[in-house]
Amino acid sequence: MKPKVSRLPPRREVPPTAGLPPRWRDLLSWHGTLAEPAAAFLGVEALQVTCSGTAALVVALTALHRMSGRRTVIVPGYTCPLVALAVAHCGLRLRLCDLGPDSIDFDHAALARLCDADTLALVPTHLGGRVVDVAASVACARAAGAFVIEDAAQALGAREGAASVGLRGDAGVFSLAVGKGLTTFEGGLLIARDARLRAAFAEVARELLPWRPGWELWRTLQLLGYHALYRPATLALAYGMPLRRALRRGDLLAAVGDDFAASIPLHRLGSWRQGVGARALARLPRFLAQCNERAQLRRQRLAAITGVTLIDERAGVQGVWPFFMLRLRDRTRRDAVLAQLWGAGLGVGRLFIHALPDYASVAPLSDAAALPNARALADTMLTVSNSPWLDEAGFARIVAVLERLAR
Repeated sequence: MKPKVSRLPPRREVPPTAGLPPRWRDLLSWHGTLAEPAAAFLGVEALQVTCSGTAALVVALTALHRMSGRRTVIVPGYTCPLVALAVAHCGLRLRLCDLGPDSIDFDHAALARLCDADTLALVPTHLGGRVVDVAASVACARAAGAFVIEDAAQALGAREGAASVGLRGDAGVFSLAVGKGLTTFEGGLLIARDARLRAAFAEVARELLPWRPGWELWRTLQLLGYHALYRPATLALAYGMPLRRALRRGDLLAAVGDDFAASIPLHRLGSWRQGVGARALARLPRFLAQCNERAQLRRQRLAAITGVTLIDERAGVQGVWPFFMLRLRDRTRRDAVLAQLWGAGLGVGRLFIHALPDYASVAPLSDAAALPNARALADTMLTVSNSPWLDEAGFARIVAVLERLAR
């Protein structure tokens, strides 16, 4: 069902995720370092700052491959296509694992069958800030002699017990892209518990992430534009209007930003952008707490709607809530809801358009796989922003549409 897309932007545009609103004084730093304050925030001794979450994954995979010589990387069938492209960039073999029924986690029985003597790493994904069962992935990996890299791109600040996500496995990757909470427009963090791994990551980062002034200038201009436009009155210019143009064309990949280039920019994150990120990081804990408080109220209203299944928190963990992930009974109902709300400026949309093997850029990189649960999730899931800019009137409008069309 084609979304009903207005040609007039709303007066206030809600972003699809709860990104930390920038402040102009964040820019008042001529140089700085993000590594030390980010390590303190995550509770680790040290970490590697990279130019993107994808670059952090490339660094980790390259270092681990050099240590073990193995080549196969197992990733969930539903995740960001950049994960698959990072595996291919490293010259490694991509193997896709289905999700569990009604889950965003690996199907661990299928995962155990996929692991073999060539398995380099498993990449469990804390999708949308929800914390998955990394312990089960670690058990599979240890039995096969493989590593575990936690994809926490959307989960900066999430915790399992007293520790940050990313520390149950061998390494953890975080993204500082726009919409991921803290941002340097593009950026990433790479952590590891083991000092030997941290040293290996640092060595590979020095090799793979050289200083490229052209890329840094471009990211600096983008970050300045983000500071100028990331506010309710002007976000339509940078996000809402391009979204609605893409929806009118029927270009869903462009609408969600899934149309990634195969090449991955690799360069050093400049000291000025690191200083901007360090200043913003001081506000992040309070912002995440506010998002969590808002989520606890709204998740109950969403979960109570007939025909809607909220992808919720596991017991004993504390995730982050950039958005809510909702599953509807079938694709027809999901698309009917999106026809009313996607493009309405309320922060409703889709996370990834396809399961991984259904992207033209990914299909040639992996073996054919059925992945029924991953494809079902892609067909039935939509997201609702947890941004502070989604007011009660806008949220009530979303609930009303869901109550009418999801049952």
